[in-house]
Amino acid sequence: MNAVACAKSEILTHNLTMRRLLIIGCGDVAARTIPLLIKGYRVYALVRNAGYFARLRALGVVPLMGDLDDRNSLARIAGIADAVLHFAPPPNSGIHDTRTRNLLSALSNGKLPKRMVYISTSGVYGDCAGARVSETRPLNATSPRAQRRADAEKQIRSWARRNHVHAGILRVPGIYAEDRLPLNRVRQGTPGVVASEDGYTNHIHADDLARIAMAALQLGRACRVYHASDDSQLKMGEYFDSVADAFRLPRIPRVSRAEAQRVLPESLLSFMNESRRLTNRRIKEELKVRLRFPEVADLLATINQP
Repeated sequence: MNAVACAKSEILTHNLTMRRLLIIGCGDVAARTIPLLIKGYRVYALVRNAGYFARLRALGVVPLMGDLDDRNSLARIAGIADAVLHFAPPPNSGIHDTRTRNLLSALSNGKLPKRMVYISTSGVYGDCAGARVSETRPLNATSPRAQRRADAEKQIRSWARRNHVHAGILRVPGIYAEDRLPLNRVRQGTPGVVASEDGYTNHIHADDLARIAMAALQLGRACRVYHASDDSQLKMGEYFDSVADAFRLPRIPRVSRAEAQRVLPESLLSFMNESRRLTNRRIKEELKVRLRFPEVADLLATINQP
């Protein structure tokens, strides 16, 4: 039996008494979320590479073949889910998220999900000059990457209101975990900006993000935005220094901001040129989340180096 036929067979035989949840985008955070979901939901996952099917089935997930860049491949997800977790990134070019557009179009062709949670980025605010930022701050996405995320948010909120779907947006900063630390950059000695000119950055542990996504699915308010951010108040250079110290590596060199504009690649500058401090009151008060790693230092303290 081929992969598509097998997936169809699994759909037909699922337990109709369980709520059905569809995951879009099966990366690291999705994999951390699945164990939290599997007892309460029949979980499906949209996958464009059949090579991931065995791993997902081992986690108790029903994989469905489909590609967000190919609208015709998405027919099988119509009407399948009571809830959707949308982790998939936008395309790599342009200012519009055509993948989210294709997803919403496919979901509209059948029984609509009751809930959706979308993982966005805090980059939609642009540079805030180090100010404290709440979820009500107007968007000012300046990079194409952030503009695509802002476009996805707009599409989802409009679609949700129009179709009476309970949708939530998680704006996420830099995701880290023990296996997701910037060790290569520290080892390469890529310069950072001197402390007096450095900007603030925000973080969330990948496990905490998985728990926040689950909480938003269960407790989030309709068309509500939440900052999925920890309590850290770190400047970017401080973050790299903390990682270097935890692994007993030399700290990265520092240069002026003007020199950084000259010597660093645009991919790094797009992050380094933005500074903000996200508030996280909503996830604590409304989603009842207690962070396992309130600060980056809490993870780094668990790392034992010889």
